[in-house]
Amino acid sequence: MSEKETPGTSKKQGEDGPRNQSKHSESLVDAQATSERLESIRTNLNSLFSRLTLHAASDNLLAQQSGQVLEDLTFESFLKHWKDNGFKRIITMVGAGISTSSGIPDFRSPGSGLYDNLQKYNLPHPTDIFELDYFMGNPKPFFTLAKELYPGHYIPSPAHYFIRLLNDKNLLTRHYTQNIDCLERLAGIPEEKLVEAHGTFHTNHCVDCNKFYTKEWLKEKIFGDILPVCEECNGIVKPDIVFFGENMPDHFYTKPLEDFADCDLLIIMGTSLEVYPFASLVANVKPNCIRVLINRVAIDKFSGPDKKRDITFLGDCDDAVWQMADVLGWTNELKDLWKRESSLFEQARKKSDTNADQEAKSPRISKKNSR
Repeated sequence: MSEKETPGTSKKQGEDGPRNQSKHSESLVDAQATSERLESIRTNLNSLFSRLTLHAASDNLLAQQSGQVLEDLTFESFLKHWKDNGFKRIITMVGAGISTSSGIPDFRSPGSGLYDNLQKYNLPHPTDIFELDYFMGNPKPFFTLAKELYPGHYIPSPAHYFIRLLNDKNLLTRHYTQNIDCLERLAGIPEEKLVEAHGTFHTNHCVDCNKFYTKEWLKEKIFGDILPVCEECNGIVKPDIVFFGENMPDHFYTKPLEDFADCDLLIIMGTSLEVYPFASLVANVKPNCIRVLINRVAIDKFSGPDKKRDITFLGDCDDAVWQMADVLGWTNELKDLWKRESSLFEQARKKSDTNADQEAKSPRISKKNSR
């Protein structure tokens, strides 16, 4: 059809015959190319569905195998299996419950949880303290809370040191944490093994110009009750903690791709898995990977008759790790590590407190001497 033709127009027989023949040939070529493309698509789809079918069959086989690994889905049966057979590629995922024995409240426990205790800040809603818009308009409540939670006040728990022990024994693939208390770092878990999904106090940036500030710089401001303001643009300097609506760290999205495929044991401690996307990570392991939940309350996704590889320990994280250490013969190692590191931490904290007292007194002394 030429540019001047309209739909439904006919032509006299023989008019522009060679041109029509050329168009007919082109149509045949186009039809053949279209047919080839469709055949290629069909072949690719068949190949894809074949792979999916094989993958599904493989997953079903793995699921059957996972059901045979632990016929008795109890914590005791899991420990016996670990002792007899061992694991090689362990991933740990933790929430606030791993730090409660260190003195840091969790978020949601009625009466004692952090959100219940935030009423003194007169927030419209407890979670507003981690809302970026609210923070930009009223940062004081967050920095008051930060002063209470700032790393250095609290000693890592036995559960933290159990994870450190897994790393020391070359069993820890990666440690994923929702916590911002830095206790994993203080326990000696290497930074390259950490995925701090909700950020950390360890690094800080201006919210306006993104200038970097050290934790020492910010700590001095926070403990001096001084609003940390950027020296370049006067923007607010915020710890690299992920507020609601902010993006998770890049490695939260990249590391699971390489970690979870080969994981043979996933230990989840101190979290009810209510916060996404962190909670979604538990689905990334293969069907034959044993998943162990250690938490004070049960979770639906880890219970039910269709669960063939999920273990639940209801109780405190520290109680669970001491039981694991006992069965594995690691009790003395864990105890020595915990006591030694805790002692060093206490010494460093006392030294820091002494230095802080001296610095607090020094301005008054200098004023006397200047008179």
